[in-house]
Amino acid sequence: MNSESPSTEQIWELLSARLRSFLLQRVSDEQIAEDLLQETFVRIHKNLDDIDDMQRITSWVFQIARNLVIDHYRAKSRDAASIAHDLEAQKDEEESVTNLVAGWLPQMIAQLPANYRQAVELYELKGVPQQEIADQLEISLSGAKSRVQRGREKLKSLLFDCCSFERDRRGNLIGYRKLEGDHGCEDSCDC
Repeated sequence: MNSESPSTEQIWELLSARLRSFLLQRVSDEQIAEDLLQETFVRIHKNLDDIDDMQRITSWVFQIARNLVIDHYRAKSRDAASIAHDLEAQKDEEESVTNLVAGWLPQMIAQLPANYRQAVELYELKGVPQQEIADQLEISLSGAKSRVQRGREKLKSLLFDCCSFERDRRGNLIGYRKLEGDHGCEDSCDC
């Protein structure tokens, strides 16, 4: 370029194709590259009168583009950090509801018939493998599996007779409310 002060239009004619290519090499999305190109020329237009050394205008123009690319990735990083923070907060909230409901389990399990109560307590609360449950209760492995499965179904019925549970689209527990009527669970849950 010569030492005269070029116009924004002249800079566009001379450098826009190179700048577009430069931006596309740094961001993979054509629309984002086009947006960054437009923003580069907005900044060129706003600051063109402040340039002292017209010999270095090309490097100045590309520095503006570089800075915009850096700003773009910083903003994306902040957005990603913000989303991660929101997801973590949501996860903590889900876990607190899940932990609260899990705290009701001992009292709810106590309401099960004795043969199911023992199997479910051993399996759900103490983490005893089903073969050991079979050995402790002196029943077959299939009998232990059946008691655990049926006991869990009865426990689930107790919970759903007492409260309504809200889940997110992934199936995580996010809320609950007590159902109308007396379900015999008042001492078992905090609904």
